[in-house]
Amino acid sequence: MSEQHTILETIEDGVARLTLNRPDAMNTMTPAFLDDVLEQLESIADDNAIRVLILTGAGRAFCAGGDLKRGPGGAVAGDPPLSAQVGRLRRFMRSSQLLRDMPKITISAINGACAGAGFSWACATDLRFASSKARFATAFRNAALSGDFGGTWLLPRIVGAGRARDLYLRSKPITAQEALDIGLVSSIHEPDALMEAVTEVARDLAAAAPLALPLIKQNLNDADEIGFAEALDREARRHSAMVATHDGTEAARAFTEKRQPNWSGQ
Repeated sequence: MSEQHTILETIEDGVARLTLNRPDAMNTMTPAFLDDVLEQLESIADDNAIRVLILTGAGRAFCAGGDLKRGPGGAVAGDPPLSAQVGRLRRFMRSSQLLRDMPKITISAINGACAGAGFSWACATDLRFASSKARFATAFRNAALSGDFGGTWLLPRIVGAGRARDLYLRSKPITAQEALDIGLVSSIHEPDALMEAVTEVARDLAAAAPLALPLIKQNLNDADEIGFAEALDREARRHSAMVATHDGTEAARAFTEKRQPNWSGQ
């Protein structure tokens, strides 16, 4: 790593927490920072002991996007030719793909400024919770950019096409309460209570049926990309496969016996 400790990681009880750690720069993105994020996300995606990922930021920001002090777009795309710029940026944008597609539940704990590509990252996670001090902005228009890290694809699926167009085209910042009102976040918490609340949600998810949650996530992701008939086919296959598992049998027994199930992951 060319920059020290740009990402802080803790893992406990099946929950990994990644803290973006450039607080003096609003946790903005640089190439070295993005290399670190990708490395950590790929490791978490492959770790069977991790069930839930929390992404948050150090200091007063979640992530304010690219570090424009380093040049247009935060110098993330690199030097010409254009094909090399596109390839480099696309590699970094795999971070959004991992947040959305990895077989873990991903959560954003949005503690402050959430803008640009940082906003896109938040949209890529399965769940979002905000501090009362959180502020959201697509921000690309004001930086003379068109958008990256998947936000223009993700946001309409969260808040609807009309609201997404308004947020991107007018580039008006919104408060945590406004984000809650449009369904962008699940709940708002006081700054000193945010991580405790999100960790409680994460632990609850980590304790749930280990085979079922990734399949539920796949069903929900499929809804963005396939037709209803194919979605029904995939639901039927996954549901039937779960019925045949040890955990499926254990869930039914625990319900009948009025006790907590003992998951085996089989």
